[in-house]
Amino acid sequence: MKKIPFNQPHMGGKELFYIAQAHINGKLAGDGPYTKRCHTWLETTTRCDKALLTHSCTAALEMAALLLDIQPGDEIIMPSYTFVSTANAFALRGGIPVFVDIREDTLNLDERLIEAAITPRTRAIVPVHYAGVACEMDTIMEIAQRHNLKVVEDAAQGVMATYKGRALGSIGDLGTYSFHETKNVISGEGGALLVNRPEYAEAAEIIREKGTNRSQFYRGQVDKYTWQSIGSSFLPGELIAAFLWAQLEEAEQITKTRLENWSRYHAMLEPFEAKGMLRRPIVPEHCQHNAHMYYVLVESLNERQRILERLRQNGIDAVFHYVPLHSSPAGLRYGRTHGSLAVTESQANRLIRLPLWLGMTEADQQQVTRACAAFQIREGNFVEAV
Repeated sequence: MKKIPFNQPHMGGKELFYIAQAHINGKLAGDGPYTKRCHTWLETTTRCDKALLTHSCTAALEMAALLLDIQPGDEIIMPSYTFVSTANAFALRGGIPVFVDIREDTLNLDERLIEAAITPRTRAIVPVHYAGVACEMDTIMEIAQRHNLKVVEDAAQGVMATYKGRALGSIGDLGTYSFHETKNVISGEGGALLVNRPEYAEAAEIIREKGTNRSQFYRGQVDKYTWQSIGSSFLPGELIAAFLWAQLEEAEQITKTRLENWSRYHAMLEPFEAKGMLRRPIVPEHCQHNAHMYYVLVESLNERQRILERLRQNGIDAVFHYVPLHSSPAGLRYGRTHGSLAVTESQANRLIRLPLWLGMTEADQQQVTRACAAFQIREGNFVEAV
């Protein structure tokens, strides 16, 4: 029986060559030639005003909180069904995450519930594009404009995905990407801040460079650099950027291949959904996703645990996803909820993420779906073998 890992980091072929080249260039600290290439690619591909590599998406979110000058007591509306960094970045500044429920279809922040959660202390909305499927950004941006709020897109999972033709991360005031090894385009650790308002560009550079204007100094715009404002060291080293550059060069092919694998899962699992045994992902027509993950929703928490155990017995490493932040100790301490989060709790309890990585074969996917079929048969249901 072949063991199938949940994730397997991919190298396209040039990563190690570019890392060696960076060493030969004698530039290993941040903002070297490979970093600049990555910046140009991101700006060209997403059409953002400025892109800045960071050492993680968490760092990009923390930069966003600094750029918005979040103060103690400021409220930030976000989903509870997200990674801890979405909330941590603002809680670190004394901000209060306000958790709002998600949609049943896409598992994204329910835009219909945002306006009721706004108070005089609300400063920003943070939509999280779950599984690389866009939130309803037109509605969110309209609400933000009407209430004079900022929008920070948590597009950690959204590289190469779009909403009505616009790159995720390029629609709000600020956007953030992740290049963690579990994402589609990777550098081990790594991220990026996308600046979509020109007035934030210079301040973002200063915050990223420990609060100094060193970037301007290197461009010859000032004769020395000094401490200008609060900031930190958010930039990655050049070795990370070199690895990432090799991945960005292959981003279109990576996305194409992942979409093929995603579509194969979708077809294989259709008979299960037709018999009401699970629910497959839902992607609205105006959203072009990037096949970041393939998940299914089953009947209950108990059934999820039994299926996961069955998959493990068959050598398959499938996982559930987030524990909702509002139910965590830190979520209770630093944030608050608005309204019922029943959809969040239900979907979180029933979701299973299936293995999906570049290099996964059709036979691998058949092994996964057959294990699911074996479970259903054992439970007294029958699904024709896939």
